Parts: sequence; C-alpha cells; structure tokens
Amino acid sequence: MRRYKVFLDNEAEDDLLDIYRYVAANDSIRQADRVLAALTQACQKLRTVPLRGHIPPELERIGVPDFREVRYKPYRIFYSVQKRTVFIHCILDGRRDLQTLLQERLIR
Repeated sequence: MRRYKVFLDNEAEDDLLDIYRYVAANDSIRQADRVLAALTQACQKLRTVPLRGHIPPELERIGVPDFREVRYKPYRIFYSVQKRTVFIHCILDGRRDLQTLLQERLIR
C-alpha cells in the first residue's frame, strides 16, 4: 500500500492547540487529550488514502478545487495533496461559518 507523508503547517498546529485549550477549559483535560488524539489520528489516516476527503462545498462554489476535507465530530480538517505529501492547513470547528473563519485568517 502506498503511503504518503502527513505534514501539519503552523496554522494547523495552532488550531490543535486552540482546540485543546478550549476543551480543557470548558470540559476537562482528559476530554481535551481524547479530542487531540482523535484529531491527530484522523490526520494520520490520510497517509494511506489521502483523496478520500471531499472538496469543501464552500470552496467548490467559488471554484477552488485544490483543497479537500475530512471531518471528525464537529471539526473539519482541511488539507491538500502534493505528490506524496499531505499538507494539513487548518482544523476548524464545523459549527462556525467557514467564510468568517477564513477571513479572520487572512487578517492575521
């Protein structure tokens, strides 16, 4: 089976840290550990079948087919595939408006 490398960029790493902090503060450290492990595992699963995700509808509508997503619970993991590497770009709360989140990122 062909394997790909999975790389989290700085934004995705920051997203994981933010999610961890939020869950730890609003639930428990134990739950934050579980969520972090599950999100990390969801990212690593892309090593074997990276094209299993779909193009996010919000990006497809505006003609941006370069990114794909997979979901874990309410979270959306956005990534791209280049050669034999999967680049995780962001991990966002799917309950929030994607357009607003992306605009906030452009301002940073």
